[in-house]
Amino acid sequence: MSGLIGRKIGMTSIFDENGKNIPCTVIEAGPCVVTQVRTKEVDGYEAMQLGFDDKNEKHSTQAAIGHFKKAGTVAKKKVVEFQFENEYKLGEVLTVDVFAEGEFVDVQGVSKEKVSKVLLNVTVLVVLDKQLMDNTTV
Repeated sequence: MSGLIGRKIGMTSIFDENGKNIPCTVIEAGPCVVTQVRTKEVDGYEAMQLGFDDKNEKHSTQAAIGHFKKAGTVAKKKVVEFQFENEYKLGEVLTVDVFAEGEFVDVQGVSKEKVSKVLLNVTVLVVLDKQLMDNTTV
């Protein structure tokens, strides 16, 4: 299993050979830096920690700065662990070249929470409907 960290850039559309419009999401995947290598002897499992998107040093703790300095990079905003079949060295930069052309990939994302606005609107409508019903029965 392999993976990269990325960010959604936006949406676009492409046309297939039949002229059908296909919506596509544009993702900036990588470059990711190997910030830590987990080994079975030390950590009990094998994995690699990848970092993505530079973070301002002013907004980083000294511990985080030291952690990333070992890998020879600046502090990163997003850090995730992946299990790779291939071995990569500390500080190595991974790009989309880890995937083969035409290979299917699973994408996971975090959406922005918008539930509170919806619940607020539903609550207001219920209260208004209840007031209208009370006025009609009087």
